[in-house]
Amino acid sequence: MVTAVATEKFFSNNMMEGFIHMPADAATEQSAKDGATSTTWRAMRDYEGFAVMATQGVLGGTGLIELSIYGATSSAGANATEIKTTGALLANAIGDYGVLEVSAEDIQQIGKVAGFDFTHVVAYIDSQHNDDETSMTYIRYATSHAQKGLTATDIS
Repeated sequence: MVTAVATEKFFSNNMMEGFIHMPADAATEQSAKDGATSTTWRAMRDYEGFAVMATQGVLGGTGLIELSIYGATSSAGANATEIKTTGALLANAIGDYGVLEVSAEDIQQIGKVAGFDFTHVVAYIDSQHNDDETSMTYIRYATSHAQKGLTATDIS
């Protein structure tokens, strides 16, 4: 196994990403997008699990009302199926948040039952209003190939 530089214990074993989700429609559950552009499906190859944190940043209504993790058979979201959900949330103030985590084993087991081999995951968000903006943090954790720089130190 590759030895990570001592100052990057967490970042060389886990892939962290942050972005802002701006819903397209009010009161509809939708896959998390980076801004208003692309859906953020992520490959699970070589990772033991996936965690997501959604923090309410802008309130246009009553904020985040549900957070879920979906699995799919491709980066385009083919055969998207819910793996796990928080159920009803009341993130009705700026700074309120929800978190959710699944293991790669959970993802494969749900996929197997549904007849699919899930390779990708994404967070699904249900916001009360289309002006509710949410800060998203994705963490794919425990890679089987540790390496320096797995998580970027900055994106601009």
